[in-house]
Amino acid sequence: MADGQDRWVLHVDMDAFFASCEQLTRPTLRGRPVLVGGVGGRGVVAGCSYEARARGARSAMPSHQARRLVGPSAVFVFPRMAVYRALSRRVFEVFAEHAPVVEQVSVDEAFLEPPELRGADPERTRRWAQDLRAAIREATGLPASVGAGAGKQYAKIASELAKPDGVAVVPRRDHTEVLYPLPVRSLWGVGPVAGERLSQFGISTIGDLAAMDDDDVVHALGRTVGPAIARIARGYDDRPVHERAEAKQISAESTFAADLTTAGQVAGAVRRSAEGAHRRLLGDGRAARTVTVKVKRTDFTSITRSYTLPAGTTSLETIVAVARSLAPDPLDFGAIRLLGVGLSGLTEIHQDALFEQEFLPGARHVPAQDELEDLPDIVGIGTTVTTDDDEAAVGGGASSAADDGLHAPPAIGAWRQGLEERFRTGSDVRHPEFGHGWVQGSGHGRVSVRFETAVTGPGRMRTFAEDDPALELADPLDSLGW
Repeated sequence: MADGQDRWVLHVDMDAFFASCEQLTRPTLRGRPVLVGGVGGRGVVAGCSYEARARGARSAMPSHQARRLVGPSAVFVFPRMAVYRALSRRVFEVFAEHAPVVEQVSVDEAFLEPPELRGADPERTRRWAQDLRAAIREATGLPASVGAGAGKQYAKIASELAKPDGVAVVPRRDHTEVLYPLPVRSLWGVGPVAGERLSQFGISTIGDLAAMDDDDVVHALGRTVGPAIARIARGYDDRPVHERAEAKQISAESTFAADLTTAGQVAGAVRRSAEGAHRRLLGDGRAARTVTVKVKRTDFTSITRSYTLPAGTTSLETIVAVARSLAPDPLDFGAIRLLGVGLSGLTEIHQDALFEQEFLPGARHVPAQDELEDLPDIVGIGTTVTTDDDEAAVGGGASSAADDGLHAPPAIGAWRQGLEERFRTGSDVRHPEFGHGWVQGSGHGRVSVRFETAVTGPGRMRTFAEDDPALELADPLDSLGW
């Protein structure tokens, strides 16, 4: 057909996935600015709803900053990975019903290349994408954005244009009009360092890069990756959609313009790399048992040290604490030019430890948050995902009221120095009369519980004595109502 296109790749991205899962299973949160993460001094936002994003909150932002931006209406909940994984599995079952090959990118996004769309025009492709979104909504109750284009890069950009909860189709004929004006950082492989290099050549948009002289591309981005990125900018992305092997290790590292010479600098570098790896870990949807620290001296000699926890963790603070205990003191080790944090032993089995610090290696002092020192400029940065096929995918950016009053949970992974809480804010609970609910607030011997699930609609809140024997902890999966 005249307007047909030989190839259509679709990128499906579940909208604000963690927060959407919380709003689905806890209907009272629908329409509210929800932040998933920890709220202590070192808490980090793992995900946020569009209501929170509209007020400036973003994933990977310090929680105290997100709270300040969103204001008193912010609702903090701690991550429930079991719920997210269960919904993710159902989403991918829908994908498998619609396309023979699904390339999973993370727990909440994937590429598809349906054979029946070969030669299809944009309107037919749009209808197919809308049908897929409807099927996802029917199976899970969750919103999704779908982008379609002539290759993976263009489908990915289209899904960003489709957000939230929409469809965007960008045929090859519209690249100049739609894609060329976009920032060059919209392209895979163009992270902060590459973006800065290109800006020195006056390149700020995809169109600028597409028109760039080949020799200048090599000079700016290198002979290995430069031509490949420029080719994609010019509209040629023939990378196949294929099933990806499961990640074996996730890591993030930085190379510094000036050596790290103090313990405070090392502690700051550890936190930066741990945050980058942690973001990838949350996207993967699994927990990590082994934390590895890699450091390289000024003379380019390097060492790695690892520690394996007794159970998998998704806690940023646990990862940071382990990594700090493994990182050497530059006074003993020598000046450090590169530092990275890796996570492996990835598992779907995840159990929160009440006293996680009991499992941490070593007892030597590491600087507290207020002892961290400013870091030198970074000259190289990246995150790496190593798969079972021993292939690495490297990205350019990493270290990426009364009844209505909703209370924030303690920081994820925060150390409990006192008595164990029976019910912490956000915990799933069950009562023989009222059914499944979640702890909305607790303190002074009282527990306030909102009884609701994904299938009940918003529920009522009731208050109990903390030692009420009828109130019990429950499986978070019960909040799905399946």
